Amino acid sequence: MRVKIKVCGITDERDAIEAVYLGVDALGFVFSPGSPRTVTARQAAAISSKLPPFVARVGVFSDEKPQAIVETADSARLTAVQLHGDEPPAACRCLPLPWYKTFRMTPGFALERLSDYACTAYLIEGDPGERGSGASPRADWDLARAASRYGRVILSGGLTASNVGRAIEHVRPYAVNVSGGVEFRPGVKDIEQLELFVAAVRRTEQSLALREQDR
Repeated sequence: MRVKIKVCGITDERDAIEAVYLGVDALGFVFSPGSPRTVTARQAAAISSKLPPFVARVGVFSDEKPQAIVETADSARLTAVQLHGDEPPAACRCLPLPWYKTFRMTPGFALERLSDYACTAYLIEGDPGERGSGASPRADWDLARAASRYGRVILSGGLTASNVGRAIEHVRPYAVNVSGGVEFRPGVKDIEQLELFVAAVRRTEQSLALREQDR
């Protein structure tokens, strides 16, 4: 099992290139207004132009009109879209490029909601109401694991180099998404922490693969 790694909140060419060098699979660009990690389509395009062709470039949008998403995706050279707001299923289905939906594990959240969205992956993150000290809230790992019955799980929320291995062992996700857990400050990545994060993911993969062989 190879767990894909997405580094979100990229705002700087250096961070993007370093992340690719470390072997991440996807980079996320935030287009939601009000975020300290927000970039323009022009900024994202300039960074995208420096990336190798097989690195995914994901745009993060919240409740944006489909036509505006398509225009930004084209300008910024995106390869996929993460829908991070309260987008209805119909608005998602009309997008002409790959997309996946974010779900926040708020109290009383029903996993059955995932089946309303015709995508093959779901990003699962924590309850924003539990945010503390500026940290991203951790997702409920039990719920995240259960979500795999509906499709591939992208685990997000509160992940760092020190806990991502345990998260992977528990959830067995398709991918992990990290942003604040590898930053000096919002939008500025700590490359040393990112290197430790990637190493922890790969180390856990190897450990799980050896266990499978021993069965």
